[in-house]
Amino acid sequence: MVETLNALGTWNWLIAGLILVGVELLAPGVFMLWLGLAALLVGVLSFVVPWSWQAQLLAFSVFALAAVPLWRRVGSRRAADTDQPFLNRRAEALVGRVFTLERPIVDGSGTVRVDDTVWRVAGHDAPAGSQVRVVAADGGRLRVEPA
Repeated sequence: MVETLNALGTWNWLIAGLILVGVELLAPGVFMLWLGLAALLVGVLSFVVPWSWQAQLLAFSVFALAAVPLWRRVGSRRAADTDQPFLNRRAEALVGRVFTLERPIVDGSGTVRVDDTVWRVAGHDAPAGSQVRVVAADGGRLRVEPA
């Protein structure tokens, strides 16, 4: 097996890198991409640096492990830059807004209508028609206080 790896040499890493990137295209998850890029980097460096297969394997391990914190840093920065920060977090977009109670808050629970949706609210008891301000969102329930 070692002889086969030595016979292919640098091309092993390039082929493995292309396969891993191809697997990433078939099943995206941004994990195989970094392994594939690490393999491609070792392959390209192997054209320049004549190193043993042990050194190549060590370099691949280092590049693959270094890719994880790099991706976390880059990925977290990209996630924050969006023109729709409340996408898939609709309840959080309602915090600070004022609504009229559709049903009274009795024993800490009532409802408000927001556009075409009825939301459950939690807060101090209040009659229907009262103005309430959303102070927090807990899943599908809004916490309110009198406006």
